[in-house]
Amino acid sequence: MKRIIIIFGILAAFSLINTNIALSKQKVYVISVSGNVEPGMAAFLKRALASADTPDPLFVLELDTFGGRVDSALLITNTLLNVSKGKTIAFVKTKAISAGALIALACNELVMKQHTTIGDCAPITYSQEGPKMMGEKFQSPLRAKFRSLAKRNGYSPVLAESMVTEKMAVYEIKKDGQAEYIDARKFDELSDSEKEKITSKRTVVEEGELLTMDATEALALGFSKMTVTGLDDLLTKLDVLNYEIIKIEETWSETLVRFITTIAPILMMIGLAALYMEIKSPGFGVPGIIGICCLGMVFFSQYLVGMADYTELLLLITGIVLLGIELFVLPGFGFAGLAGILFMAAGMILALQDFVLPDPAFPWQAELLTRNIVQVLGAALAAFILSMLAFRYLLPQLATVVNGPYLGATLNNAHADSKEVQDVQVGDNGVALSFLRPSGKAEINGARSDVVTEAEFIEKGTPIIVSAIDGNRIIISRKENE
Repeated sequence: MKRIIIIFGILAAFSLINTNIALSKQKVYVISVSGNVEPGMAAFLKRALASADTPDPLFVLELDTFGGRVDSALLITNTLLNVSKGKTIAFVKTKAISAGALIALACNELVMKQHTTIGDCAPITYSQEGPKMMGEKFQSPLRAKFRSLAKRNGYSPVLAESMVTEKMAVYEIKKDGQAEYIDARKFDELSDSEKEKITSKRTVVEEGELLTMDATEALALGFSKMTVTGLDDLLTKLDVLNYEIIKIEETWSETLVRFITTIAPILMMIGLAALYMEIKSPGFGVPGIIGICCLGMVFFSQYLVGMADYTELLLLITGIVLLGIELFVLPGFGFAGLAGILFMAAGMILALQDFVLPDPAFPWQAELLTRNIVQVLGAALAAFILSMLAFRYLLPQLATVVNGPYLGATLNNAHADSKEVQDVQVGDNGVALSFLRPSGKAEINGARSDVVTEAEFIEKGTPIIVSAIDGNRIIISRKENE
């Protein structure tokens, strides 16, 4: 009996040990950071980094990007810096260029796969001449961000800054057996006694170049912690032996939102064109539904990635209401219509950015605002042209889809003589029975007739004379006093 109790005790102990081993597995959350850096990616990473259900998670960001929008990269950077639990590792799987390098340096550690690259984070803009480097006011805040991240993770601040500015030459100098990185300007400011202590000097970054490193160079310069062959090799070298990999992928809705964000200008153009066609047509039909759906997709995609809020929605709805009042209630086109257009434009512009007015500390915001204004105005102009073409060519063709019967000829040569016209001759006199502006009633030869003036208004009771007869139209003019 004692032996049986001992055996059961041993089995229970092994069971508890196995259970503890299973429970103590390190959860490794693998997040793919690939493609263009834009608001959709920022929203996805924010969700992914908040999805861990363990107190000490390990986040591995697999980087494969040429970069993208500066504002989105900074949003991702702030998200990474505010991760409250666990550790973040940037794993450069293929490349981390431009904004990708900023994201990589924001993680706690950097690990690179063999034959991968990182660096070259100069702010550029695109013009008719092609890509163009932005000036000092754009580079300065980015350098400060790179410098701050480098100090946080133990990288060389000077080397980090040289990823942003090409007008920097960086040297590696050795004093007392210790290597130090210094830019050319500070090297020239060293005193002669300090220069005498330098035992060797070599150029790491030439002036006119941007620091871009492969895996070997990043390891030698102190950025990369190690070079690995893949994810398993990375975890092994980090002494993470008992682990569970959890891959966090984009949901279908996040993928759809990112796609809609890329085609937002096209959807905006189609939506505005469809609404214009609906306004110019009687009733409410297919164009109105298409317009509301297109603009709704643009707004809600921006809302889901954190760019738009209720303020932008209120501006958009207010603009539509004011435009409707101007078109259907008030005569002509005036203040309400103009205010409606401005409200709609403001709502769409603000929905494309996460700020209202540009902050001078972030000069790229002014650039982004200008681009958004041009994008919205361009979409409005293209929508007007598209709607005109649709009225001229598309709608007449769609009409024939409905079953006939249709007239196969025009009425250009048709003619029908009315009895009124037959009893009236050019030169006959009469008197206006109503206010002619320019059409109305007149008494001619003792009979009431429908008449039209020659583009003039004639008061009731004014003597008139028949000046011409055009088909069934009696054209009259004011009779001059004899």
